[in-house]
Amino acid sequence: MTEKNQLYRKKIVKHLYFSNMLSCADLSDKINKSLPVTTKMLGKLIEEGWVTETGFAASTGGRRAVMYSLKPDVLYVVSVAMDQLITRIAILNMQNVQVTATEIFELPLTRNPQALVMLTEKIEEVINKSGIAKNKFAGIGIGMPGFVDALQGQNYTFLEPEQGSLTQYISSKLKLPVFIDNDSRLIALAELMFGAARGKKNAMVINVGWGVGLGMILNGELFRGHNGFAGEFSHIPLFLNNKLCSCGKSGCLETETSLLVVIEKANKGLKEGKISLLTELSVDRAEQAFQEIIRAAGKGDKFAVEILSESGYNIGRGVAILIHLLNPELVILSGRGSSAGRIWQAPIQQALNEHCIPRLALNTEIGISSLGYQAEITGAAALVMENFEKSEWKKEPAQPGAVA
Repeated sequence: MTEKNQLYRKKIVKHLYFSNMLSCADLSDKINKSLPVTTKMLGKLIEEGWVTETGFAASTGGRRAVMYSLKPDVLYVVSVAMDQLITRIAILNMQNVQVTATEIFELPLTRNPQALVMLTEKIEEVINKSGIAKNKFAGIGIGMPGFVDALQGQNYTFLEPEQGSLTQYISSKLKLPVFIDNDSRLIALAELMFGAARGKKNAMVINVGWGVGLGMILNGELFRGHNGFAGEFSHIPLFLNNKLCSCGKSGCLETETSLLVVIEKANKGLKEGKISLLTELSVDRAEQAFQEIIRAAGKGDKFAVEILSESGYNIGRGVAILIHLLNPELVILSGRGSSAGRIWQAPIQQALNEHCIPRLALNTEIGISSLGYQAEITGAAALVMENFEKSEWKKEPAQPGAVA
């Protein structure tokens, strides 16, 4: 197969992955090749067992077009979703469905020189345990916190290798293409491709977690900025609270809104005698502590609702700045913190009412992600397929009946 044919073949696979079903005419437009050439390539992919007919397009008055989809098991993606404390690894097929249970383990990133080695070993363990042949993987996608340069494959906050790039290190150990990006941008990518921002031109995706991240969708595309560092929402200096932020500055949005702050405020209130269903929460077991607050709020616990609402109001102050600058049609609350659901919406809206020019905020909707905590897993898989046509993956297609 020529290199050019391999490229267009990858493009077809990529577009079918993101669209789920497309007609031959749709694919012709997307890969910018003539209909006869596209038909020939599509026929070859069907013959080799990669693509299948999945019915007909909706009627528009004429002959209905045949629709095509990828077979789920032609390729797989390793998806890694990291935050400062917890890492999750899953394997997804070409229908974006997990084929393994999510592997969850504690991996603190701050002041942990062994974190990169531990991460690489854990990814390899998950791949080996799956029983899927290595040549069936399109690659490994990793979402992570920090200042991530996706093009250079480097994280300037965490996981720095002794030499070379982060992606080179992991790829050399695991012999697969590796792609990385900031966790909040990948959550936004998931929302753009499969979630609440699909079909939207301008949307802001707030990742409420141990920090408060931002992914920006501008003109229908994920915006990464000049060096890939766009969206450092957590570090807008909004408060005169003299609280030290993780970035080394003080008064950042993160110091009043992160889920770690929510846990700290809950403990402080309990010590002061607040009446609540909650008992003292362990900051060392932050995941469990936050879920306890969510459960209490869901049962109508006044104190739990109050501390979440206070955090939501402060997030809203930050969102007001985004609306003034970028005039988005949609602001989506996603990531781990979106499990608080509609508890966030009222205080955020209150902050917008107080801090936004009404005309600017009038047509901006505040929405809750349907992907939730799964968004980063979905986004990390999407990152691999977003880069699929440029990757070094060159496996010849499996013949029908071939063993994985």
